[in-house]
Formats: sequence, C-alpha cells, structure tokens
Amino acid sequence: MNASSTPQGYGLLRLGRLSLLWHRRSLAVGLALLVLLGAAFVFCLSGDGLGAGQAIAALLGQGDPFQQLLVRELRLPRLCAGVLSGAALGAAGCLMQTLARNRLATPGMVGLDNGATAFAVASIVAVPTSLAPSALALTGAATAAALTFLLAAGAGARGYRFIVVGLGIGALFGALTNLMLARADIDAANAAYPWTVGSLNARPPLAVWLLASGLALGLPAARLLTRPLTAMRFSDSVAIGLGVRLGAMRIATLALSVALTGLAVAVAGPVGLVALIAPEAARYLGGQHGVPVLNAALAGALLTLLADWLGRTLLAPIEIPVGIVMAVIGAPYLLWIILRQPSGRQP
Repeated sequence: MNASSTPQGYGLLRLGRLSLLWHRRSLAVGLALLVLLGAAFVFCLSGDGLGAGQAIAALLGQGDPFQQLLVRELRLPRLCAGVLSGAALGAAGCLMQTLARNRLATPGMVGLDNGATAFAVASIVAVPTSLAPSALALTGAATAAALTFLLAAGAGARGYRFIVVGLGIGALFGALTNLMLARADIDAANAAYPWTVGSLNARPPLAVWLLASGLALGLPAARLLTRPLTAMRFSDSVAIGLGVRLGAMRIATLALSVALTGLAVAVAGPVGLVALIAPEAARYLGGQHGVPVLNAALAGALLTLLADWLGRTLLAPIEIPVGIVMAVIGAPYLLWIILRQPSGRQP
C-alpha cells in the first residue's frame, strides 16, 4: 500500500517492508482519553488540602510521611482498582455488544455480573479466603455465560433473544445472592456487601494483581479480535465470505468477555453499567469506526474513576459506593437507548 492508496481518514506508517494503517480519529480519541485519564488520576490523588504537586511528590516517595501514607497506602490502591476494573468492564462490554450486534448486550445485561457476584458472595460466606472471591467470581461469570448461550440455542447469541435469556439467568443468580445474604450471619453479610453494590473501598490486593495480569493479556487479545469482529457486524454469510470462522470467534470473544468481567467483579463488584456507557462513548467519539475495544477500556477506566470520586466527595464524609453512582448515571442513559434505539440499528 502506498500513500496515494491510503483510505481517507487513515494514516500510513512504513517501517521497511512493514506498514501500519490506523484510523486518525480513533487514534486521536484514544490519546485524548489517555491524557484525561492521567489528569483524573492525579486529580483524585490530590484533594483534602493536598495539592497535585504534593500528591505526585508523595507518590514518588518524597515529602511529608503522612502525605506518603495517604497517597501510596490509601488512595493509590483504590484508584488502581478503579482504573483496572473500569477498563476491563469497558472492553468486555464492547466485545459483548459487537458479538450480539446489540447495544444492550453488556455483561450485566446477560447475567455475567450477577453470576460472578453470586459465586463471590458464596465464597465469602462459605470459604472466607482472599483468593476465593476472585477465583469463584470468574467461575460464576463463566457459568452464567454458558447457561445463557446454551439456553439461547446458538442463534439467540444475536439480538434480543440472547438478552432476554441473559436477564432471566441474571435474575436467578441475583435471587441466589439475596438468599445467601439473608441466611448468612451479620459479619459474613457485611463482608459480602461490597460485592453486591460495587465498591472500590479496601479491595483485596491479590484480586487487583490478578485483574492487572488479566488485562495485560486480555487487552492485546481483544485487539487481535477486532478485525474479524468488524466483519461479524455484517450478516453471517458476509463474515464467512471474508474468511471469519464464526464458531471459533464467538467462543473466543465470549471467553474473553467472561474472563475480563469475572476479574473485574472480583475487584469492584457489579459495576455493570460501565460496560454499557463506555463502548458507546468510544464509538461516538471515534465516529462509529470498527470495534474500539481499547478506547472503550480507556473510557471505562475514566468513567469509573470519576464515579468513585463523586461517591467519595458528593456527600462526604458519607461514602456512596461506585456501583450506586454508576446506576444513577447509567439508568437514564439505558432508558434513552431503549426509547430512542431505531429498529434494526446495531453497534
């Protein structure tokens, strides 16, 4: 490909025999989101009499010991948990919406969040170890995905049938979670509470590290899936004609969505509406081009970070869990999608 044949809106970089083609607007949006995320991170580190410069100095191990304790031990782990879980949910939502060709088909809508939550709560009530919530949240997300996919009977993996079955599976797991909490003793119920509403307060370090490792592997894998997923936005016959192996792609996409969702829920609980809003924001800003999984991850991280900041400061010293803040923000948006979505329009 030469410069004269580069499609409009794209850029071309040549490195010897290798060439890299990118969409200019998508790249600009990604860089802008990255800058905003960095600014929001520093902003959330500061506050309460701590300036941005002081927060950065404390982060680097300089300055007052109390400020270092505040930034490095209290605020930094919470912000890292928010960035990582938001990025995982944003990427998982983008993959799931593209797979189902429906803007409503997020992990929360098809039961993955509730499945992961139910298994995480069960691990706290029955097996109170630091690893159990992370491992069983992943198992719960996989179980919910398998049930939804099997009950939707293959073709139902696209469109509203998949969503309706997922809502039923999610309701079942939600009922099981409530039953376990009702029968648990007060201490176990209090320990499990953050996994039912979504919270970034005092997250288990092991779960955060597992999520970071999952993202380090999952985001590059998701990026590799974007080209065949772009073809899968058309009819199955067109995708097959373009060389896409539909069965393998659906399994790989679903497995990756399950892994990212389960690891995110193990850290932050069911903050599911991030997976609804972040991909849509990435598509809108990028001009509806392709499958913007990386931009959706950045948008999800930024959204979660700002929602957690609102929850901490809006009614301070009372803290509102990030899941509740996202529900307040996302519920009107969900209603807008349902009321305004033109018939047959897909992501």
